[in-house]
Amino acid sequence: MNTPVFPLIQRRRRVADQLRRPLRDLRLSVTDRCNFRCPYCMPRERFHEQYRFLKSSERLNFDELLRLARLFLDLGVVKLRITGGEPLVRAGLADLVGDLSSLPGVEDIALTTNGVLLTQQAAALSAAGLKRVTVSLDSLDPEVFKAMSGGFGSVDDVLSGIAAAQRHGLAPIKINAVIERGLNDHTALDLVEHFRGSGIIVRFIEYMDVGNRNDWEPSRVVPSQELYERVHARWPLQPLEPTYAGEVARRYGFQDGGGEIGFVASVTQPFCGDCTRARLSSDGKFYTCLFAADGVDLRGPLRGGASDQELSELIRAIWERRIDRYSELRDELRARHVQHVEMNHVGG
Repeated sequence: MNTPVFPLIQRRRRVADQLRRPLRDLRLSVTDRCNFRCPYCMPRERFHEQYRFLKSSERLNFDELLRLARLFLDLGVVKLRITGGEPLVRAGLADLVGDLSSLPGVEDIALTTNGVLLTQQAAALSAAGLKRVTVSLDSLDPEVFKAMSGGFGSVDDVLSGIAAAQRHGLAPIKINAVIERGLNDHTALDLVEHFRGSGIIVRFIEYMDVGNRNDWEPSRVVPSQELYERVHARWPLQPLEPTYAGEVARRYGFQDGGGEIGFVASVTQPFCGDCTRARLSSDGKFYTCLFAADGVDLRGPLRGGASDQELSELIRAIWERRIDRYSELRDELRARHVQHVEMNHVGG
């Protein structure tokens, strides 16, 4: 794919929202489709064979994604993460990675995936400029995995993909495990034991009320503090400093030198005050929060002939009005039955 040439926009000072949070990270969703049906994201009974996903004409093409990414970079973004749905089901993804990696101002390009297609694609993605991957893996137990993937894929498929990512230098690899009480919490320490000493970082994520279809209940949340205590009792931990401002995971190192582990306490210890993440859905909507009810359409102006300057000012105005802090106000907003964008539209 030929990289389109855009007129240069003078880099402006980094924009900030109403709570003085800068725009630093951009999640680029390339598809709303996925080859899994995880119950906390895309439960199988609701995302069935007749479910209507976006048509190809409704999704942003790679040139459009590239153009918008460049405008976000001009406004202060330095980190890009490619998400979905499952991004690896989008054909030609390595081409997009290659073009994104050539944009001025990019310091880091990462990808979040369920890992089953990494075996075939890790080499091309690495060669194109992808720096690292985060793999969703909720359990090593085959039956628990099957329950949490909706019956698709296998543990061996994911482990094969992780090994391929390691071989091709996509590091550090992070494992994201959503822990749900009564479903996979009894297998959490198996993940730690398996990946300790490998250089791969396991991160436990509290089960969240993302989207509107996962029937979330607070009683099914396993607090990060509880998981920390369980891990610490078996493998003593020591706190580590954040690797960058606004990092979502609290980092701990194993005292015996076996690597590190992270805990994302998005429910019990919200981190809205440090959130610098914007999200662009595959159909071109700009979301300022994972729990937003709706986004602002950028595809319409983009395809309607808006200039770079006009699009940039629109993005700036949206971010400067931002006041989102859903996780800090969860109880209040849930009582009002506030709707959320589905996670397969904006990634995690």
